Formats: sequence, C-alpha cells, structure tokens
Amino acid sequence: MTYVAFRMLIGDRAKYIGLLFAVAFSTFLLQNQTSIFSNLMKRAGNQIRDVTDADVWVMAPKTEYFDQTKALQETDLQKVRGVSGVDFAVRIFKGLPIANTRSGQFAACSVLGLDDATLLGAPRNMILGDWQDLWQPNSVIIDKAGYLLLFPGEELKLGQELELNDKRVKIVGISDALPAFTTFPLIHARYTEALTFQGRQRQQLSFVLARPSGGTSPDELAKRISQETGLMALTTSQFQWASVSYYLKNTGIPVNFGITVVVSVIVGLVVTGQTFYLFILENLKQFGALKAIGVTNGSMLGMVLFQSLLVWFVGVSIGTALSATFFNISPFVIQLRHFILFWESAVGVAAFMLLVIALASSAGLIRVIRLQPAEVFR
Repeated sequence: MTYVAFRMLIGDRAKYIGLLFAVAFSTFLLQNQTSIFSNLMKRAGNQIRDVTDADVWVMAPKTEYFDQTKALQETDLQKVRGVSGVDFAVRIFKGLPIANTRSGQFAACSVLGLDDATLLGAPRNMILGDWQDLWQPNSVIIDKAGYLLLFPGEELKLGQELELNDKRVKIVGISDALPAFTTFPLIHARYTEALTFQGRQRQQLSFVLARPSGGTSPDELAKRISQETGLMALTTSQFQWASVSYYLKNTGIPVNFGITVVVSVIVGLVVTGQTFYLFILENLKQFGALKAIGVTNGSMLGMVLFQSLLVWFVGVSIGTALSATFFNISPFVIQLRHFILFWESAVGVAAFMLLVIALASSAGLIRVIRLQPAEVFR
C-alpha cells in the first residue's frame, strides 16, 4: 500500500510540487526570520562577550546596556580591588570619537581603551597583525568592517593612518571582532591613548573589569562588589542579557519581526494545511475505490501518514537547505557577518510544520474514514 500511496501522491505532478513549495517556503521564511532576529539580538551583547579575559563588569548604578555609560571615579577602581575574592580589576574606557582618513573618509567609531599594563579585553581573533602590537606608541586595532568603511575599495593592510581628535594613529592590526548592534567601526587602543581620542572630561573611566580568585564564583563576586561598593556589578552573561533586554523593550525590532513571523505562521497554517487537505479531498475517489476492494481503515491511515511524512520531510529539507544556503552566503556580505542559522530555529520550525501537516492530514483522514464506497460510484 505504500507504493500505491506514493503513486497517488505524485500522480498529479503540479499538485505535488505545489505541496512541496508551500512547505518549503513556509519553512524557509520562518527559519530565516527567527534566525535573523536572534542574530540581531545576539549582537546587542557581542562586545561584552568578546572580552574573554574578565568575568564581572562593574559600572554605574542604573546602567541598562553596554552603550549606555556613565563615567566612574578612579577611586571606584580601588574600591573594587579592595573587595575580597577579586583576583584582579582593571579599567576600561569607552568613547565615540570621529575617525578621519587622508582621503577624506570619516565615521564615528566605538573606541575601547584597554588597560595599559595588561591589554585585558584586546581582540583575540585577528585577521592581520597581533593584539600585543597595541603596546606600540600611537597604535590602534580596527575591525574588518570598520576598515572597509573607512578605506573603501582598498585591500586589507597594516600601516594605514587615522586621525582621532587631531591625533594621528597607525593601524597595527585588523580584527575579526564580533559585530555590535550599532554599525560603528570598532577600535581598540591602550587606555592612555584612547583618552586622547575623546574630548577631555573630568571623569573618563567607563567600566571596571574583574575576575574572581579561586573558590569564588562570578555570581558571588558580582553580588559582593555591588553590596560593598554601591556600584552595579554583573557577570558577563548577565550584562549580555541586560543589553538584549534593553533592545527588546525599547526598540521596534521585536514588533517588526513578530509581524513577519505571525504572517509566516499563518502562511504555514493556511496555505500548507489547506493545500494538503484539498489534496486528500481530491483523491477521495481513489480512497473509495480502495475501500470497495477491501482495504481497511488502518491501511488508509498508514497511506495518509506515509504521504504526510513524505511531504513534510522533502518540503522541510528543501526549506532548510535554502535557509542554510542563505546563511552560508551571508559572511560575504559584511553587514551580515557572523549571522548563522540557529539549530533551535531549524528544529523548532520543522516540528511546527510537522504539526501543521498532521492537523491537515487528520482532518482529511476523517473524511476518508467516513467515506462510503458507494458514494464513489454514484
């Protein structure tokens, strides 16, 4: 009966292809949109996650996300260092100066000033150069996307010069830093160098990075720092999620993607479900003829189940392949770098499409079971 069910399914090629297209399109649309949304939200915490040397971030109270900074006092650094369980604590500066090139290109840049002695927080994924070259005077590391923005059409090379607040610096490294939510070029420099890129303010310290000593967990240390200093201290994971939550609550991105996902769900339910249901109805004559020659309802159930699973498997496979192809091509588009197809999205959408086809086939199967062979021959 499996062969009969297969021949019945592909008997009308146009309808069979239409079934596969509906499943594949819905799968691709849902996987694509949910993965892009997740990647965008993940970017909100990428600059935090990129700092692999520290476990706890200390900042001004009421800070909501990474790009919202209120300068700390130098004495705050000493307070953090004085908390028991702190292995080390170093300063980090975050600024937004304008970078200019000799050709006249300019752009606002996100600058991270790293501790002079340790360079804690320096990018580890380098395309050209070495992060330790930051110890050279008047030197910076820029991410690849920022380099292509400031030097359009030029090949990646070291030694290019930038002007930041009337100070000339040399690019000694090009990093493959994780992309931030904003599109500003990302520049790493030593703390004392970075301060000169920005207009002088009374206070310059943006964050304090700390690591717990042996026997103390990051969560425990963060709570201890908050209690003893009055500052806000979060683990790397907590700070990432705080940044993601800010964009979820205060931007229109969730609403926009939510509308697209809802439309995709409706397409999956209505188009795919109705198409498969109509396919079963249009084959009632064949099912009636099989009943007339003695095929049982159990066999009918097996046939419909086989057709459902085959359509689901082939359609979801095509849709997932299209999604994977899109995300494999995305690294060649600088704006979509590090975008990936999340396996959770692929599995979740596949399960949803299986549910849709199961509901549609169940509705059609009821008609098949209730069908009287005599109705076919009237």
